[in-house]
Amino acid sequence: MSFNKSKVAIAASAFAMAALMSGGAQAQQKTLTLCWAAWDPANALVELSKDFTAKTGIAMKYEFVPWPNFAQRMLNELNSKGKLCDLLIGDSQWIGSAATEGHYVKLNEFFDKNGIKMTDFAPATVEGYSTWPKGTKNYWALPAMGDAVAFTYRKDWFARPELRAEFKQKNGHDLAPPKTWDEFKLIGQFFQNRVIDGKKVYGAALYTERGSEGITMGVTNTMYAYGMEYDNPKKPYDMKGFINGAGAAKGLKLYKDLYDCCTPPGHSNAYMSEDLDSYKSGQVAMQMNFIAFFPGISKDPQVGGEKTGFFPIPKGDKQFAQLGGQGISVVKYSDKKDMALEYMKWFAQPAIQQKWWDGGGFSCLNAILNQPGFATSTSYAQVFQDSMKMVKDFWAEPTYAQLLLAMQNRVHDYVVAGKGTPQTALDALEKDWEEVFKEDGKIGKSK
Repeated sequence: MSFNKSKVAIAASAFAMAALMSGGAQAQQKTLTLCWAAWDPANALVELSKDFTAKTGIAMKYEFVPWPNFAQRMLNELNSKGKLCDLLIGDSQWIGSAATEGHYVKLNEFFDKNGIKMTDFAPATVEGYSTWPKGTKNYWALPAMGDAVAFTYRKDWFARPELRAEFKQKNGHDLAPPKTWDEFKLIGQFFQNRVIDGKKVYGAALYTERGSEGITMGVTNTMYAYGMEYDNPKKPYDMKGFINGAGAAKGLKLYKDLYDCCTPPGHSNAYMSEDLDSYKSGQVAMQMNFIAFFPGISKDPQVGGEKTGFFPIPKGDKQFAQLGGQGISVVKYSDKKDMALEYMKWFAQPAIQQKWWDGGGFSCLNAILNQPGFATSTSYAQVFQDSMKMVKDFWAEPTYAQLLLAMQNRVHDYVVAGKGTPQTALDALEKDWEEVFKEDGKIGKSK
């Protein structure tokens, strides 16, 4: 009898242990992996997501990849149908290929079921980060990280009485953040090779990087300013006279003029990190960069606080800023899509979006962007608010990588290497793009 009791006790003990192990395994399975680039906003999201874990019991893991390797790493992951990422904050240009090739979960039904309305988000971010095809209401991402190209400037240098007096005597107006590209050039020339506090300084750090997307993200800002369009708004993929029209050529020439007159020596392959380094080390009066970096700059021990100011992309004939930023998507190959959607639902809440902004992220929710006092909530809030109302984006076609590579090569050859003219560079680019779209079946193939 005692032997039988012992067997029962052992069996019960074994059952309890199995249950504990099973429970532990289930707890371990309640984990999501979110993939993004390695930068300050990603760190802010880690802090914010602690709230999600506290409320749901779902632990968060992260795969953050440095920007120079981000696209290749994540696109390889998607193309191989990998299961590393449950959630992916992917670049706006990926949306076409990700939707067309089935990498992302379509979110329309989920949004409708949970009362998430795309009309509650800034229109440019919905168009840029969420939709494919463009102009439709097919949603593949939730706007997550609003961003655009803008500028920082050395507010303390601009405030120096002796510099202000000299600038006004030379130019007939006050030294102030430029509102036009002509004013920007004047200021860049004024600071170029000037000695401040015993150190030679330069006018501006601009994007010139060739390898990924840098110079395209820079030069489009001046090209938009004089009327460049990627194609005919009334006839898709009809690019002649739009990407290579007179206005586009004028904007491209201006960017080369700014590169030649006003950048530091050796600034021929610079993107986000190189511009940041130039600015934080006190080399330049003005810096082109994505607004996502502005919270970090405002807190920087060398140039933060009252030493730095911010201004949006200047005007030409028109005023547009290159869109940055990303949406957050559920990866189709994830085994945890339900939990990933739970994260999306949590992230979309207005209270969480407010915490996202407060913590150094950039909300795209209208209720945050348009609330009273938003523009003065930080030193860069006004620039962010203004910029997101005037953004344009590069192609989001499934063939965007080929389109981007062609533009990188053509504009870098002209701006940095000094090859040809702006017109010949853009005429060649238009031919490159025609070939890409012919191969893709979007326009008639060559005979």
